[in-house]
Amino acid sequence: SQIRKILRTSGQHNIALFGAGHLGRAIASSDIFADHGFRVVAIFDTDPRKIGEQIGERGQLTVRPYDDLEKVVEEEQIVVGVLAVPTEAAQKVADDLVEAGVKIIFNYSEALIHVPPDVTVHTSSPAVDLLYALYFYLT
Repeated sequence: SQIRKILRTSGQHNIALFGAGHLGRAIASSDIFADHGFRVVAIFDTDPRKIGEQIGERGQLTVRPYDDLEKVVEEEQIVVGVLAVPTEAAQKVADDLVEAGVKIIFNYSEALIHVPPDVTVHTSSPAVDLLYALYFYLT
């Protein structure tokens, strides 16, 4: 609770998730963020076949069209954008999030995201994380 107080995560902070593929669905169905005071309130995709689908652990999220990004960021007070998109799409989504005022981006793609200095990007690649763990195991 003290760490949460220091990091101001004792309240609820809203997340927008980008990508309704396998990884996006897994994230939407997980409590990984909720356990730390973050709530996925929106999920976006550019695939028209996915728009309108209900996903999440209890089907509580409706996949929204990507074009609604700016409006939803403002209405839902999004503070974090989570990228579960193909590598080639990541920079465009990051640019659009920055333009909408989001200051924290969590990147699950392999892309190296370039953002202004006042925006924080954390990149997490399962393959790189596994290599990191393997390095420390072997040394």
